[in-house]
Amino acid sequence: MKTIMLCAICSVSSGNCSEDCGYCTQSAKIKTDIEICSLKSTEQVVAEAKMAAKNHALGFCLVTSGRGLGKLEGKKVEFIARTARQIKKEIPGLMIIACNGEASYEALKEIKDAGVFSYNHNLETSREFFPKICTTHSWDDRFQTNLNAKRASLMLCTGGIYGLGESNEDRISFRNSLKELEPFSSPINFFIPHPALPVKQPMLSVQEALKIVRDTKEALPNTRIMIAGGREKILGDRQYEVFDHGAEALVIGDYLTTKGEIASRDIEELKKRGFKFASICH
Repeated sequence: MKTIMLCAICSVSSGNCSEDCGYCTQSAKIKTDIEICSLKSTEQVVAEAKMAAKNHALGFCLVTSGRGLGKLEGKKVEFIARTARQIKKEIPGLMIIACNGEASYEALKEIKDAGVFSYNHNLETSREFFPKICTTHSWDDRFQTNLNAKRASLMLCTGGIYGLGESNEDRISFRNSLKELEPFSSPINFFIPHPALPVKQPMLSVQEALKIVRDTKEALPNTRIMIAGGREKILGDRQYEVFDHGAEALVIGDYLTTKGEIASRDIEELKKRGFKFASICH
């Protein structure tokens, strides 16, 4: 029986992001109909954490929109730290992941001391291709945040999104950069087109998506490969085949601005296929 890790996402704040990432509907520079939300209350986030734990999630990711945890965003640092402490108090077995954009060593050390286990900041794609999808910050900024997280003794969660028009050489370069960082976990997202987004690419095929999973595991043999956004639409009824190609973790429930599979359906199907769920992280 294979053990897999389940993670859930909490969109602590959404929309009104100053950045121009061409694949993201949260950018204020793109007109979409997503829900705009400032910081939720700690109580609401804790309630979502309890639900995630009931759904066998070991990881719970606190995601905020915006560029990051810079000097002018101390409110976010304080909120993440306070909320992490409350989650650890009420659900001690839950592994807290923070995903709050660019961050300094000092900010990351503060949330680490509050009980955050891992920091998620995706490289997204190769250094060479990144300027074609974002101009308001650099790929090197992203890489530096990952280095800051490692220095703060946070476990590293970094991956990216495929299907943006990148070449195979870009994918190889991207995975080589991930290999350099040696992350604890690496999420794979598959791009889903949206009429408002400037990135105009067809959806990946099932075979290409599964090859991406396989190639990623081959490049990162000691990293937990996590399947995240786009799996339902890209892979359909073949989505659980990702575990035959090297994936060991799955995001359940909704994503940041899109609906995911109902968690109970995923759990039922995964149990039916003989999987059990990790309850401790090594």
